[in-house]
Amino acid sequence: MVLLSVDAPDVNKMGMHLTYSHDGSTGEGYLALPESESGPAVIIIQEWWGLVGHITDVVDRFAAAGFVAFAPDLYHGQAAAEPDTAKKLMMELQLDQAGKEITSAANYLLSLPETSTKSVGVVGFCMGGSLAIWSGTLSPQVLATVGFYPGASWERHAPKWANYSGKSALIHCAQGDGTSSAPGIQEALREINASGGSAKAFDYVGTNHAFFNDDRPEVFDPLAAALAWERTLDFFFTTLK
Repeated sequence: MVLLSVDAPDVNKMGMHLTYSHDGSTGEGYLALPESESGPAVIIIQEWWGLVGHITDVVDRFAAAGFVAFAPDLYHGQAAAEPDTAKKLMMELQLDQAGKEITSAANYLLSLPETSTKSVGVVGFCMGGSLAIWSGTLSPQVLATVGFYPGASWERHAPKWANYSGKSALIHCAQGDGTSSAPGIQEALREINASGGSAKAFDYVGTNHAFFNDDRPEVFDPLAAALAWERTLDFFFTTLK
């Protein structure tokens, strides 16, 4: 693993933006390390807004909880502040390339001396929630995945669900999205469990899409967010080895 560049750290942040090279692949994103200097590895996947402050805050929170945490910048420096731009960036995202970058990020984290596990967890939100669940089909290094209110359809991803054998997934569902009864959630649960993996979903009564995002007060639900966070930490600490 070779660091190609490191941005000046933000004094208000635990981590730093960087560019790395590992095994012939390069990537960029935001990395934060635990104070203990050792912990399980977790990748955090952005919402359709991009690698914005909310996501780097989540990375810092994972590091504070004891994880080696990294958010790859799938938009490569671009970000959105309003929905039309966010939708455009999301639709322009090439899924094959995004999958390669998530896989590369997993390999990068496993190369770090601070990583204490031989496998990686992936968690994502909205668009990133779908990518996180999908990542369990892409890399043998990804052992556990968490999707916060992932999208309703898997048509674009075309996941090979059989690759979830021996892996685990957790899905947090908003009531405003149709809860775990939504067809896409039901497909993921059914296919992952049928593959020999383990998948479960939690419904959060009274919540809207993006209820975990505390930068969006119109949808943020502090009680639901706190419960989902606790369940996510417990899940990763239990499953990552």
